[in-house]
Amino acid sequence: MRNRTIGSPLVTSFAMVTLISVLTVSQQASQPGSATATKTFRWPNAKLAAVSLSFDDARVSQIDTGLALLNRQHVKVTFFVQAENISKRLEGWKKAVADGHEIGNHSKSHPCTANYSFSRLNALEDYSLEMMAGQLDGANAEIEGLLGVKPRTFAYPCGQKFVGRGLDVRSYVPLVAERFLAGRGYLDESANDPVVCDLAQAMGTPFDDMDFEQMKNRVDEAVKDGRWIIFVGHEIGKRGYQVTDTAALEALCEYLKDPAHGIWLGTVAEIAEYVRKQRGSNQAGLGGADRMPLPFEKQSREKPPTSRVHSH
Repeated sequence: MRNRTIGSPLVTSFAMVTLISVLTVSQQASQPGSATATKTFRWPNAKLAAVSLSFDDARVSQIDTGLALLNRQHVKVTFFVQAENISKRLEGWKKAVADGHEIGNHSKSHPCTANYSFSRLNALEDYSLEMMAGQLDGANAEIEGLLGVKPRTFAYPCGQKFVGRGLDVRSYVPLVAERFLAGRGYLDESANDPVVCDLAQAMGTPFDDMDFEQMKNRVDEAVKDGRWIIFVGHEIGKRGYQVTDTAALEALCEYLKDPAHGIWLGTVAEIAEYVRKQRGSNQAGLGGADRMPLPFEKQSREKPPTSRVHSH
């Protein structure tokens, strides 16, 4: 009798701990961003992950070396261009458009932090949001005038997303969200989770100065988690600093095209558009309704709006 009296609370405590553990695991699995949540996102045609190849700055090697390689592989990529560089190979860039490659915006004059000596006289610290809007709109107008296409996507120069200094720093991500289907970063440490990623600042993974195995490893990690990796390159040629190796790039294209690997290889705009539609938004902009509401937001959105303090 004594044993039964002592054992009963122990059994009850064990049962409660077990129940709490099960509920906790279940709750975590349902949260957006968890591995389970990511795997519920469905890529088209039963693909396991998505990959985009992108190249910045409209460097001449992208036309002189890269275009023939990509066309030989029947692979379409996204070129984030500066208008002033387009003129160096204007006919080549017109051919890139005709061949079906995407042309994205990479700003008018490529402003970055003053900490980079090349940008000391064109520093984001000295910019305002109005100046940055002029960069985006001016580049769009020049690109459309030269190539006849209006960019739908943008790549942040140097991957930096701010203007100003100190207390006056402002993010220009909202400017990108207003104008483009997607904005791509640089030097990021993760592929994009299609359930929760902010398309206005999608992660960009550099693949300059890599061999094929290093590129493949990044892809395999994305496949494991059902993610979208956006590779970022600059020059195309012999492996080196800011140079995507031609042999590695060719091997990567072959790997990505192999149906056995279950990878969707598409331009940034193609995949961003699919993600946007899968998440139920009918807006081209990237704020508010373009992202999945988190569980605690669903209820709050039904409440009457309250006044907010906005920062400018």
